[in-house]
Amino acid sequence: MDLAYIPSPSTGVIHLGPIPLRGYAFCIIIGVFLAVWLGGRRWVARGGLPGTVADIAIWAVPFGLVGGRLYHVVTTYEPYFGEGGNWVDAFKIWEGGLGIWGAIALGAVGAWIGCRRRGIPLPAYADAVAPGIAFAQAIGRWGNWFNQELYGRATDLPWALKIDADPAIGRVGGTYHPTFLYESLWCVGVALLVLWADRRFKLGHGRAFALYVAAYTVGRGWIEYMRIDEAHHILGLRLNVWTSIVVFLAAVAYMVISARRVPGREEVVEPAAEAARAESAPDAEGGGATPEDPGTSTAPDSGPEAGPGDAGSAPESSAWKKH
Repeated sequence: MDLAYIPSPSTGVIHLGPIPLRGYAFCIIIGVFLAVWLGGRRWVARGGLPGTVADIAIWAVPFGLVGGRLYHVVTTYEPYFGEGGNWVDAFKIWEGGLGIWGAIALGAVGAWIGCRRRGIPLPAYADAVAPGIAFAQAIGRWGNWFNQELYGRATDLPWALKIDADPAIGRVGGTYHPTFLYESLWCVGVALLVLWADRRFKLGHGRAFALYVAAYTVGRGWIEYMRIDEAHHILGLRLNVWTSIVVFLAAVAYMVISARRVPGREEVVEPAAEAARAESAPDAEGGGATPEDPGTSTAPDSGPEAGPGDAGSAPESSAWKKH
């Protein structure tokens, strides 16, 4: 009796003429674009300027890729520096191998540099991009599907993942738990949770990002426990399970302590945006006219000459500060 299963792609590379398009890299690129787009919309909604998230991402993304690869190589060094390993393979990022812990940690360093150059608080930026990062992870996990890697224990469930045998790397064919799919769906749920909680509770000062981290680690813990790929163990648990526990506790502690010290949400997330609003305030109040400007009326209903949206400008600025 044939059982249903999720097929794996026959190859992880599609050639567009002489240019190889690798599924793993493609998933990462799409995820980054989605994270920047959503983060940019959220940043503007919080009072920031358009384009700021993308500008800072120029620092954060390369740092994150390097950090993710470093974490993977350090925690799984045998294929690169162990017996029979080839250190050159450590640079072949397209073959898979990015640790989210290193990506977030070093990516945060890059974001901090970008934020510092713009005079922006890093926690506010992290809150804006948090759900986008979760969505990016959901897309990025499909890169593991292209590479036929990081699957779970053998199973005959209808949604099992079919893996092709590859004696060259010691891969045994069969049907296994699609842990890449489990984590992808979990990340979508995390992103939706952060979006809802942020809207409901007005999270600020890095608490939306901390919620993302805490929620992600809960799912990563049990998904990691299902995986059967080689990993270092400490007291019977995989290294990444311990990492999930430690990071979860740190994220929860940050949320509790931050809520007590700085409740509410930042009033100003980007000083340059606030300065731009302050410069436009005289025009919004109908000021802006000078004795040398005979074409401007001083009557209360000066109308179009005061500029579009004049009547609502001051209240909007006040509302923005309370957001």
